[in-house]
Amino acid sequence: MSDPFKQAAGNRKVLTADESAEGRLDAWLTAQVGEEFSRSRIKTLIKDGQVFLRGQPVTDPQRKVRTGDSFEITLPEPEDPTPQGEDIPLDILHEDDDVIVISKPSGLVVHPGPGNWTGTLVNALIHHCSDTLSGIGGVRRPGIVHRLDKDTTGVMVVAKNDIAHRHLSLQFADHGRTMPLERAYQAVVWGRPRTLSGTVDAPLGRATGDRTRRAVKRPDSQDADEAITHYQVIERFHEKPDATAFASLVECRLETGRTHQIRVHMAHIGHPLLGDTVYGAGFKTKANILPEEIRKVVNGFGRQALHAFMLQFEHPRTGEIMHFEVPLPDDMVELVEALRR
Repeated sequence: MSDPFKQAAGNRKVLTADESAEGRLDAWLTAQVGEEFSRSRIKTLIKDGQVFLRGQPVTDPQRKVRTGDSFEITLPEPEDPTPQGEDIPLDILHEDDDVIVISKPSGLVVHPGPGNWTGTLVNALIHHCSDTLSGIGGVRRPGIVHRLDKDTTGVMVVAKNDIAHRHLSLQFADHGRTMPLERAYQAVVWGRPRTLSGTVDAPLGRATGDRTRRAVKRPDSQDADEAITHYQVIERFHEKPDATAFASLVECRLETGRTHQIRVHMAHIGHPLLGDTVYGAGFKTKANILPEEIRKVVNGFGRQALHAFMLQFEHPRTGEIMHFEVPLPDDMVELVEALRR
């Protein structure tokens, strides 16, 4: 079968739907165009009249794609992929010639990408470290060996040279199975898990029709990646005699490190994170039963309630075991205190 992707003149591309095409126009176009443009960017282009079908603009991102449809889309010039240093404050926990350990705040994207070419942790690190930052992770991810979601807070380590990058990358790839790496998170979840400690062993892969979301997959699925999360309930809020609760503070330790792993796994067992609009949006109305003062705090919490409070690793040069812990950020402290009331 011929490739449905053809280059037209200039920045206009022609994409033809084959017999396997399905779903919404914005999702299908995003999958065809590739990672350079996010789904939200494609949706904006559709609404702006930059997508045509048989010479007429298509402005509905939800339009269903049919076999044989041939869309023309006008794409803007890509932005400069080389990140530049920016004077962004960093909360530095430790720094030496090989590594820098920071406490990442909410709202800070780790590395540049579609929709976030500037204002990232990488931009801040390039400014802070000048020419010493490792480039082994690629132009857009120099020194980055692991990441946290934009709205997840907590401890991160960054490599400052290639030797440190290779050593740390091996530790994160090992997931602490044979090496001293440890990662632990605290999360506030809806309800109370039936068992106060347990393990979620559920493979993860891309959700159907959405390249940014993750979903639990069958073990024999082609895109299923092993994902294991160990959890322990630390505190229950508004617990009832029947062993249910309004919410719980949970500690999670990762045996693997998949994208959105904790968020998807906790939702999978019926206890998504408070504030998670992607994997727990259906639970938000639960706050309506709370007194107004507490309800305002819960509804006003504008991100997933997830904090990477602990990170341990072996120093790539000295072999010393480095252990770092950071307390809950102020917004999660306010959330927990409100739930305790």
